[in-house]
Amino acid sequence: MSKFNLKLKRKHNDNIPGPSNFPSKDIENEDDDGYFNTIEGEDADSSDSDGEFEEESENEELSEDYIDSSSEVSGEEEEAIENEEESDVGNEGSEEEVEEDKDDFEEIENEGSDMERQSDSDSGSINLSENKEQKIRNTMNNEEESGKFVKIRNETVNSNSSNDLIHFRTKTKVKDAVNTAENDEYADHDTSDEEDIRNTVGNIPMKWYNDYKHLGYDWDGKQIIKPETGDRIDDFLKRMENPEFWRTVKDPQTGQDVVLNDDDIQLIKRIQAQKIPDVSFDEYAPWIEWFTSEVMKTPIRKFPEHKRSFLPSKNEQRKISKLVHALKMGWIKTKAEQDALRAKKEPQFYMLWASDDQAEEMRRIHKHIAPPKRHLPGHAESYNPPAEYLFDEKELKQWNKQKNDPSKRKLHFVPQKYDSLRKVPAYSRYIKERFLRCLDLYLCPRAIKMKLTIEPDALVPKLPSPKDLQPFPVVLCIEYEGHKDMVRTISPDPTGQYLASGSDDHTVKIWEVNTGRCLKTIDTNDIVRCVQWCPNTALSLIAVASGNRLLLVNPHVGDFLICSKTDTVLKEASETISPDTMEIPERVRNSVKWEDPSDDEYQNGIRVCLKHFKEITQVAWHCKGDYFSTVMPDGQNRSVLISQLSKRRSQIPFSKSKGLVQSVLFHPLRPLLFVATQRHVRIYDLVKQQLVKKLMTNSKWISTMAIHPGGDNLLVATYDRKVLWFDLDLSTKPYQTLRLHGTAVRGVAYHKRYPLFASGSDDRSLIVSHGMVYNDLLKNPLIVPLKRFQDHKPHNDFGVFDVKFHPLQPWVFSSGGDGTIKLYSN
Repeated sequence: MSKFNLKLKRKHNDNIPGPSNFPSKDIENEDDDGYFNTIEGEDADSSDSDGEFEEESENEELSEDYIDSSSEVSGEEEEAIENEEESDVGNEGSEEEVEEDKDDFEEIENEGSDMERQSDSDSGSINLSENKEQKIRNTMNNEEESGKFVKIRNETVNSNSSNDLIHFRTKTKVKDAVNTAENDEYADHDTSDEEDIRNTVGNIPMKWYNDYKHLGYDWDGKQIIKPETGDRIDDFLKRMENPEFWRTVKDPQTGQDVVLNDDDIQLIKRIQAQKIPDVSFDEYAPWIEWFTSEVMKTPIRKFPEHKRSFLPSKNEQRKISKLVHALKMGWIKTKAEQDALRAKKEPQFYMLWASDDQAEEMRRIHKHIAPPKRHLPGHAESYNPPAEYLFDEKELKQWNKQKNDPSKRKLHFVPQKYDSLRKVPAYSRYIKERFLRCLDLYLCPRAIKMKLTIEPDALVPKLPSPKDLQPFPVVLCIEYEGHKDMVRTISPDPTGQYLASGSDDHTVKIWEVNTGRCLKTIDTNDIVRCVQWCPNTALSLIAVASGNRLLLVNPHVGDFLICSKTDTVLKEASETISPDTMEIPERVRNSVKWEDPSDDEYQNGIRVCLKHFKEITQVAWHCKGDYFSTVMPDGQNRSVLISQLSKRRSQIPFSKSKGLVQSVLFHPLRPLLFVATQRHVRIYDLVKQQLVKKLMTNSKWISTMAIHPGGDNLLVATYDRKVLWFDLDLSTKPYQTLRLHGTAVRGVAYHKRYPLFASGSDDRSLIVSHGMVYNDLLKNPLIVPLKRFQDHKPHNDFGVFDVKFHPLQPWVFSSGGDGTIKLYSN
């Protein structure tokens, strides 16, 4: 029988699921009453036992024999059992022993099945007495008190007769009792204690088996029979006799009663008290800082920020600008302003019934103005108006006469009289008038707009008063009359005593400035377009451009010694320098030729004659009086000539034409030449023979120009009604553009001593302005218009041709198309 127990135990240990990680097994000899195979008492309600040894005695002798036979195992056999278990777990046993184990286990199963069949055939033949049942219960209690947990599970109990038939079903799994305090069941990480593997039906409602005799199926696919259920008397006896009844619960998976141990009771009590189930857990343990509370100053990204991230945000700048604009417009008010408005506000009263006389508030139009209301109908529009409102024949005739101009009618309809309101016909012009009304409402939004009110005085810069800028010409003093045609040019002598003028009547006249009388008249046989008095006071010489000839004239006015010295110098120069001995380039020889005047011309004062190949329009002297330049606009690349009086020679400075040359000037202090074409002014260095600067006039056609005595500012007159002031040290663009004239500007001039400049135009006006130039380069010139004169008469759409200042006094001369010269003084 010992071999039977050994083989039975080994076989059922192999059937336990999971690794062989259970505590060590010890087989102990119990008392003489019997030996029971036991499993470790983890908990009274443990549902994790993989198998159980179930036994019910058919009779007392059968159970005692089984117990006695099982208790005959000696200590040597126990050691042998342990060795066989270790060899079986480690897969070290021989194949013969395995085959013997299989044969023995088949014999046990056959014996169990034979016993079941025998119990079924002998049903009702055996009865257990109450004393024997009580004896079995006492035996179980004694075993529990001795520290061993014996579980007897009845699998099949059928009492169909007075004799109880006990069915043996040998499905046992033995597990020795081991103290749970010494060994941990989770040592090998097996935590499947909540999974009941005795019943394999799974997690289903157990009520499905209420109508069946079994509760489910075990691992072998056999039915788990429901245990016997007693009546209320049995429950009462269990409650009274069993001291563990209060801790006994029913397992819903197997239907067996499970006794809870002390640890389970303590666990349930802690859960009901809402405490932590684990007794060893300290909920007031000191806090362990897994993460530091100190903030480390480290960048978020591993590369440095871009430079633009430190610049102010443009979006924020736009928002701020909008807020600033709203504050300026008064749309947003500060808290102080809002408080002040609330303090000033008077109590407001609202009408309960608003009428039509109040302005409508429209949300889609800011500050909306309500449309005007139509006038209410008067007596004339009544269907039965009084007699005085009805038209008579005269009024009706007048109303019909104004058919082409309906706006002049007093009424837009003819009043009519009807006996009753029923006889009033439909208004024929109703639809048209409604349409016109809709057009008025649609086309006129009637919104209040913020109109920027600018006073005219605010647009004009604050300039000093003209009284503070005296002296300047204010009155017409003398008129010089004698020319028979337009006077194109004038020029005062350096002393200011005499004035030379050239006209289209082919004459040059010499005037005495103070008296206004004509001292001398010189005939040139062609239109005189320019006259210029030599700036050298040691010579009495006038350059006259008449046709294609340049005449150097000695007027023989003023100091006699200077006039005679002038003739001597010119005569000596002509005798010492002969044109035949000079090497003159072919290009210059074809452009200009120096000639001596005839006897008649010499008697008129002409001393030298330069004959050019094209018509001359302008002559300009150098400040020292030895060089002079002539302009021939049609000469192309030979349009500008520079001649030297002392050596009687000429030269052509430019080899290429940059445009149609209009005027040339010498710088008063430096060796610079200003050449004005139609659109630009170019400045050339005569020493280095290169272009220094190009001034952009932004005009269509330049007429003439004048340079300031200091040489840093330039006045340019244009035919498109503009006077341009250039600051040569500032920019190549005009510092100031003066639009003082209505037509073409033909003459401009600077005063040599006073801060004055003047301009003359075809609108017959002469405008004198204050132009102060400061020595401080950081201070801009002060330009103030002072006086406007308009005394010349119109002649073929020509007005003022030339403007010149007196060299010493704040006087100004002007020549016009009316053939007169006018002097304006202070």
